[in-house]
Amino acid sequence: MRPQRTIPLLALCLLFYLPGSSSLAAETPEEEEEFREVIDMSPHDRPGWSLRNAFAPLASLFVGGPGYYYDQRELEVETTPSGGLVDLFYVRANFQKRFEQAETPVTVLLPPRIETGPRDSLTIRAFREGYRQQSTTLKMRGRTKKVVINLEPLPNTLEAVSHRYFAGRSSLSFLTDELLEFRIQEVSDGFTVILNETAKSDEATAALQGVKSPIVAEMLGQQLGEDLLVTVVLTEAGQGGTDLRSRQSRDAARDLYDFTVELVPSDGGAESVQHAIDALTRLRTAHVTGCALRFDRKLREELDPGALSRALTPRGAFTDRYLRAAMRRLGEVTPRHAVKFEGGGSYDPTVPIELEAALSQAHGATGYLALLRRFVAELEPPEYRSETLRSLIAPELDPAQFGELLEAAEQSERTCLASG
Repeated sequence: MRPQRTIPLLALCLLFYLPGSSSLAAETPEEEEEFREVIDMSPHDRPGWSLRNAFAPLASLFVGGPGYYYDQRELEVETTPSGGLVDLFYVRANFQKRFEQAETPVTVLLPPRIETGPRDSLTIRAFREGYRQQSTTLKMRGRTKKVVINLEPLPNTLEAVSHRYFAGRSSLSFLTDELLEFRIQEVSDGFTVILNETAKSDEATAALQGVKSPIVAEMLGQQLGEDLLVTVVLTEAGQGGTDLRSRQSRDAARDLYDFTVELVPSDGGAESVQHAIDALTRLRTAHVTGCALRFDRKLREELDPGALSRALTPRGAFTDRYLRAAMRRLGEVTPRHAVKFEGGGSYDPTVPIELEAALSQAHGATGYLALLRRFVAELEPPEYRSETLRSLIAPELDPAQFGELLEAAEQSERTCLASG
């Protein structure tokens, strides 16, 4: 019997485990390196010849070997927090030779020292949204191998944006941590509000999106360096005769500063006011009773009580007179003029002293949200009704989120109607 040849088979099996083989076991997540962009900042031309070129071979013996002058170098650039954007400038004798942009962390390739001039430098300018811009400059003949730039947060933050529209008039409020420094620039189709040294929160970013009314076509927020630019594009109706007015106040309850820009019709809006008065007279008991109360209750449950209270309590906004008139009308159309409030108790808003008490608790008035919905429907076309109602009862809420809450409340009302 011939002996079995096991050695070649064993060698074949071992081949898969040799270094450099294609074994899948060698590719593990732990061995994957962090991705770093690599940017070559070597200029396309060299500085003029000097005595340094002649003595470099000899000098290299005393400063670290031949590689000190003749090897290409690497500079690691990072920011804290990571993910900052950096502008890289290679400057020679006050002339810019290279310019590149990258996102940290990044590896910057530098030319050999023998190819640099005595006045060559690398300027690194770092920026991240919501942080101050920082810059540093390095001599190209230096020994630095790593640069970490610590970014400082901007001194002010836009915490919330409030948009209100009703009866041909609109206002935009910007709520910030600190007293705001601002500029307003008017353009042909609207205006831009420049908030100096201000970052924006996620809530403010969401609130800017989807804003739309018969006056405001859209709002865009953009971080430009350390400043926040809010561009307001007006509709043709808004461009046709709107004056800008601004004011600042302090929201002591939330420890925020309120900067408001009002868009006022040039003619004073007398016609729009009359339309609103006429719309109020068309509101009936059926609009605040029956299944309409299902809508009213569901929407109130979904909204934040504190935010709803701030929106409906008179605070000097142009909408105060309309909310006051709506509360009075609620008393007129409610059976026996007795408007009930959450937590118990009732008021008759047709009586002046009780009207003031009712307004101070407007967020809990039964039927008030349903009446405001109908008030809006009597004034605005369908495409603007959701945004107009939001501007009255939840002006700081993300428009998309408010749309979902409104749909849920209307579905509750439809269910009630179908069961009845």
